[in-house]
Amino acid sequence: MNRIDRISAILIQLQSRRVVKAGDIAERFEISLRTVYRDIKTLEEAGIPIIGEAGVGYSIMDGYRLPPVMFTREEATAFLTAEKFVEKLTDTSTMAQYQSAMYKVRAILKSSEKDALENLDGSIEVLKSHSQKRAGNIDHIQTILDCIVCKKIMCIDYFAAHSQENTKREVEPVGVFFLDSFWHLIAYCRLRNDYRDFRIDRIKKLLVTDKSYVNSKHPTLKDYIDKMACEKQLEQVVIKVDKEIHSYLDHQKYYGGFVSEKTIGNKIEMTFLTISLEGFARWYMTFGDRAEIIKPDTLLHRVREITSTIAQKIK
Repeated sequence: MNRIDRISAILIQLQSRRVVKAGDIAERFEISLRTVYRDIKTLEEAGIPIIGEAGVGYSIMDGYRLPPVMFTREEATAFLTAEKFVEKLTDTSTMAQYQSAMYKVRAILKSSEKDALENLDGSIEVLKSHSQKRAGNIDHIQTILDCIVCKKIMCIDYFAAHSQENTKREVEPVGVFFLDSFWHLIAYCRLRNDYRDFRIDRIKKLLVTDKSYVNSKHPTLKDYIDKMACEKQLEQVVIKVDKEIHSYLDHQKYYGGFVSEKTIGNKIEMTFLTISLEGFARWYMTFGDRAEIIKPDTLLHRVREITSTIAQKIK
């Protein structure tokens, strides 16, 4: 990227957030901090009212408005591609909001770019595997995100799968994430006095209360997920599978905690980190006649026990 394009992109980045750190700019464009300072100075000399505070970052003075941003054809195509994912993987309210935003994007495109999007619309599709379920989230995602922004406490009617009970909770939402076909809410539960992972499709009813949690100090979603990953007791599993069946495991292996693999002769040695040896043992048995367990021995013993039980039942 040449310097003029980079400076223009930095200006757009400054418009996108209230405060932008110099380190974030340097990381995005793979430049030094000294170059960032020089580019910011160039923008200031061009008359852009940039406020810089040591240790905080840069921002554009309130009230200053720049001409509407124009999108390139490639950027507009990326929006269209994202729209296909939003349609399949989010709820109705999120899809409606995204479509509204897309109308605005299309409105400022040149005629040639509009025609290009029209022609591409039928050439991009997101398909789901048979194991992936439709995200049935009863339009809660946007409400949850609004509560996170406004720091509002929510009252939810939640169906707990482990106890098969309906419970009512007051929660302080921290963030949402998508995993294995479902959206999840991480929130501080006032009933349990601890953080909990709520599957959003199991929230039967959601009420936004008048109470706020502005004084509560919660970790970021990323920090919480990283902490939980460290605290989970993960066990290493190493197996060898025949090359002929390896391709059939490509999609499934990630559910088993796949880490890495290497070819050894006519075998593929695969390494996993799993939180459940029991679950791994039962998955392994679906292809165990074409594989062998290297470690741990506890997994091998458990597979033998299950096999023996089955053998007794089919005599």
